[in-house]
Amino acid sequence: MSHHDPASTADIDHRFDFHPATTEEKRAEHGSVRAACRDLAHKFDRDLPPGREKALAITQLEQAMFWANAAIARARN
Repeated sequence: MSHHDPASTADIDHRFDFHPATTEEKRAEHGSVRAACRDLAHKFDRDLPPGREKALAITQLEQAMFWANAAIARARN
């Protein structure tokens, strides 16, 4: 028994396709997200005491950066 349908197939293809930044605007958006996350990561590194929580905060910030850039890359416009 198969549970997929054309909409789910298209959604999966879209999620796993490569989405290059095809415009200067998109490249700038990606750079802006990276810069903002990098700045916050440096603040965390300066201000938070060493330990698991600091490491997790920086890791989660990195994950947020990836998802934000995926949102830019995957936008259907």
